[in-house]
Amino acid sequence: MLIHLAWKNIWRNKARSLVVAGSVMVGLWVGAFTMAYVFGMIDQRLKDAVENEVSHLQFHHPQFEDDNEARYYIAEGPDVLESLREDPRFKAVSARAVTFGMAGSAQTSTGGKFVGMDPSSEDQLTGLKGKLTQGEYFQSDSRNKVIISERLAEKLKVKLRSKIVLTFQDTTGNIVAGAFRIIGLYQTYNSGYDDIHIFLKAQDLWGLLGTAGQYQEIAALLHDPQQLESMMEEMPPQYPQVKIESWKEIAPELGLMVDSFDQYMVIFLIIILLALSFGIINTMLMAVLERVREIGMLMAIGMNRIRIFFMIALETIYLVLIASPVGLLLAYLTITHLGEVGMDLSGLYQEGYAAYGFKSFIYPKLETIYYWRILVMVAVTAVLASIYPALTAIRLNPVSAIRKI
Repeated sequence: MLIHLAWKNIWRNKARSLVVAGSVMVGLWVGAFTMAYVFGMIDQRLKDAVENEVSHLQFHHPQFEDDNEARYYIAEGPDVLESLREDPRFKAVSARAVTFGMAGSAQTSTGGKFVGMDPSSEDQLTGLKGKLTQGEYFQSDSRNKVIISERLAEKLKVKLRSKIVLTFQDTTGNIVAGAFRIIGLYQTYNSGYDDIHIFLKAQDLWGLLGTAGQYQEIAALLHDPQQLESMMEEMPPQYPQVKIESWKEIAPELGLMVDSFDQYMVIFLIIILLALSFGIINTMLMAVLERVREIGMLMAIGMNRIRIFFMIALETIYLVLIASPVGLLLAYLTITHLGEVGMDLSGLYQEGYAAYGFKSFIYPKLETIYYWRILVMVAVTAVLASIYPALTAIRLNPVSAIRKI
């Protein structure tokens, strides 16, 4: 009887019930879509950072990252490189001669990270060739050539075929410099990365550093990222002279972002549900106060307070649970569609996204488990929001309530 009566009661004022249900639907759609949007951003940022910037694993001399000096190269680097390339778990491996210094043109200069690499291996690892917007990639016979980003070219006021001078310290601490011609310009989604990375062939950098055949950095991509943790435990004893770091250690901000994001999204959803619950409580209180005489009559003819409580509570729960599946279905359809075609925000926020390393083309995504979490949280919210209006109803005095008009 209570189930049937509560269902009829919520449709006695259709406009008010539809407003409440509509607010719940919109709130859940906004909450689920926002979660999917940010999860899509995080997923893309992590994938791009690992595949294009830091890789799954990096190998260095134990002191290299403390001082960033070229003299701290990997002991027996060529042997380590060959061993890693023979390991079938690795998808791509690239060794790099790395140093930091100043890049200068005729007009200005700026700091940079100079990466001397093998063009073929580097392209397999980071897809550098595919990021070129102008010019050409390294040829086998090219010497003293560099590839810089479009942002860096603009900052140095140079263009394709211009010359720049790279100045840095060699392994003995002496200042050395070399003139290089720009053969290509690249562009990535990460403006911070573009501002400092300058690519050249390892042989050209070795000649200035005095470290022929030695590498300051080896980066590697795995076929299966799930093997990363086991490899981090297994590999250090195999290479005791090398410092091995995963992407979470190389870019701790990415690890923190991934590990803490679930908590942030739960807090965000709780805020939305709290806002919705206040609206629901306010609406149901209005409904109770409009039906004071009716509720008093029900008490007078024998309906006890427990049944009154459950009748009002059921009305509130009905409103929320009717709207929840519809709101989540709309969110699912929106997320699924945009997850396939993507959201192009380049016209609005491209520079802002690039400053933080995000692409401006987003593919929202939300795993099934999050829909169930939202549904459980909504059910809990519905129950909690129903308590106060129901308590207000059972506090009425039957005789006084019947007299009210």
